[in-house]
Formats: sequence, structure tokens, C-alpha cells
Amino acid sequence: MSIQHELATQAEEYWQAKQCSQNTGIPEGTFRYWAHIGEGPQSFKLGRRRVWRKSVVLAWIAEQEASTGTGVA
Repeated sequence: MSIQHELATQAEEYWQAKQCSQNTGIPEGTFRYWAHIGEGPQSFKLGRRRVWRKSVVLAWIAEQEASTGTGVA
């Protein structure tokens, strides 16, 4: 693993469902449901908690926006 990758990983912010909801407006339960069925932004267990990387959530939202073809002008 490169030093740059290690630094990027250390600086990464991890969100629980509550932070995901606060920052996106999508209900916490929706993030939990998506994780349960394997949909939505990728998440993983960190100890006993399910977390989402901030960068993954934001990239997933951008992909959803791009796929609809109705971006804000």
C-alpha cells in the first residue's frame, strides 16, 4: 500500500446512518434497508456498527443524478 493511499484512507470520514441522513436528506432507515438488500452506496461493518465512507455516499449520489439526465443547469 502506498503512503498516499494510507494518508487518504486515514483522512476518510466514515458516516453512520444518522450522518448519511443528515447530509443527504435520505431517511436513516433507507440507508439501513439498502445495506440489508445490497443496494445503495456501499457500506461495511466497522466493529458492530455499519458505516458508509463519505466519499462513497457522495459519489453514489452524483452517479444517481448523472443517470437521470436531469442535472441542475
